Amino acid sequence: QVVNPKKKMKKKKYVNSGTVTLLSFAVESECTFLDYIKGGTQINFTVAIDFTASNGNPSQSTSLHYMSPYQLNAYALALTAVGEIIQHYDSDKMFPALGFGAKLPPDGRVSHEFPLNGNQDNPSCCGIDGILEAYHQSLRTVQLYGPTNFAPVVTHVARNAAEVQDGSQYSVLLIITDGVISDMAQTKEAIVNAAKLPMSIIIIGVGQAEFDAMVELDGDEVPISRGKLAERDIVQFVPFRDYVDRTGNHVLSMARLARDVLAEIPDQLVSYMKAKGIRPRPAPEAPASSPSQSPARTPPASPSPSPSPVHTHI
Repeated sequence: QVVNPKKKMKKKKYVNSGTVTLLSFAVESECTFLDYIKGGTQINFTVAIDFTASNGNPSQSTSLHYMSPYQLNAYALALTAVGEIIQHYDSDKMFPALGFGAKLPPDGRVSHEFPLNGNQDNPSCCGIDGILEAYHQSLRTVQLYGPTNFAPVVTHVARNAAEVQDGSQYSVLLIITDGVISDMAQTKEAIVNAAKLPMSIIIIGVGQAEFDAMVELDGDEVPISRGKLAERDIVQFVPFRDYVDRTGNHVLSMARLARDVLAEIPDQLVSYMKAKGIRPRPAPEAPASSPSQSPARTPPASPSPSPSPVHTHI
């Protein structure tokens, strides 16, 4: 009953000003990133590294690719920071690693989609250490060249993401680059196509270049290609220089970098699942132990921060 207190005081015969009748209701559960991970969704992590000449000669200390015996360069730091967290969401720990913008031996052809391990049939490396090893080996064998084209590696990962769209797998592409993007139109088109797939793109800009184009790709205005809007916002860009700690405390700096670049992945994954009507699979139940069995040990906590119940963050 909808009752007006003033009318009730003035009119003795007043009952109500009408009634509200609830005819039906439905309870809908909001699924979180963690629900999908518990249900077995795997994160497929791929890294793509910029081998263009603007990085500088790797043998010189001024190069962004310089391999110092004392510390990791910006590329290795960025890769390690992100990779060491995201690897815990992938059970086989095999990660494709690609390079772009280099001349390859023996014929010097320029490639924007070459495997760092030299294996065209299988570019996967074992763990983050395997990616770093392949990266260092590539620096010794390829010639840094150009231009800075993103579309080939985006399309490469999108092809793989397109093969499994049932919610059991989700691809994350990490692009680490120093320069101004050369194939903006093609990259926008590739992103618009990738936005329909279970896929996200992280771009980390190293060095002191202007990254206006990257900011545009990550903007609230979703990239447009040939008049088409991307279905979802799947790009996250951060400049590495914002995370260089002047005190030299790389541990804290890289923790902040990883937190910020991975912050949007959970919502992007959930937005894909909701758009496709994919519910999380039930989490597998732990086998009940019989009285004769010793109690199951509590598994060690994941090294990565736990997502919160509602707004999930890796």
